[in-house]
Amino acid sequence: MMPIGNLEFQPAYIVSGLLVGLLVGLTGVGGGSLMTPLLVLLFGFHPSMAVGTDLLFAAVTKTVGTAVHSTGKTVDWRIVGRLAMGSIPATLVSTAVMAHYGAASGAIAAATSYTLGVALLLSAASLLFKERIIHAIAKARPDFGARESLRLTILTGFVLGILVSFSSVGAGALGTIALIILYPSLPMVRIVGSDIAHAVPLTLLAGLGHWLLGSISFHLLGELLIGSVPGIIIGSLLARYAPDKALKFCLGLILAITGLRMLVK
Repeated sequence: MMPIGNLEFQPAYIVSGLLVGLLVGLTGVGGGSLMTPLLVLLFGFHPSMAVGTDLLFAAVTKTVGTAVHSTGKTVDWRIVGRLAMGSIPATLVSTAVMAHYGAASGAIAAATSYTLGVALLLSAASLLFKERIIHAIAKARPDFGARESLRLTILTGFVLGILVSFSSVGAGALGTIALIILYPSLPMVRIVGSDIAHAVPLTLLAGLGHWLLGSISFHLLGELLIGSVPGIIIGSLLARYAPDKALKFCLGLILAITGLRMLVK
């Protein structure tokens, strides 16, 4: 622990932010899939504290990503609105449930750990079997139709709202796959841009809810950002040289093992 002024910095948190940022830059996998379980399993943070801090971390980083995509006109705001129609009510309901039981209560800790475990397993499956999942659903349902796509997009937003509020995981990998399936004719860059843009109000609203419940450490958030910002930059620069498939396969296995560990902890 290094004292700086009146603050004490934990090098381990900064290094963790650096490593997670590096992996996010290399693979594009959301930081919540990596940072939240790391804070819970390795550093012993209460699940709600880890989730709340990571949500605001995601809101900051994805705001920058949204600005970039918006400038390049690669955000479909119609889809963002549909997702938000489901995710915002789900986030408000989830926050109300946490407020009712108490963010630091055993019941919420258990629910958060369980939701985090499930979300990690789903994210691992999306990494390991992405092409198979998309191909199988596209073969069975090549065209959902405008009305059904609308309903399913709102439903997707609702599910993401619950998962993200309780685990901070799911907005990236799961949201992207859902949009690929529902909007197969949409260019990939617009799917990614729309998913990132939707994650901003979702993570910000959920993060503010955790802040009101007292389950955010701003000191920890600052330390993670100190490490993650240069990590993401370095990872993004190295991404073109990295073995993408091998990295995502290894990361998928890590997420699967971590998800199982969260379910049986």
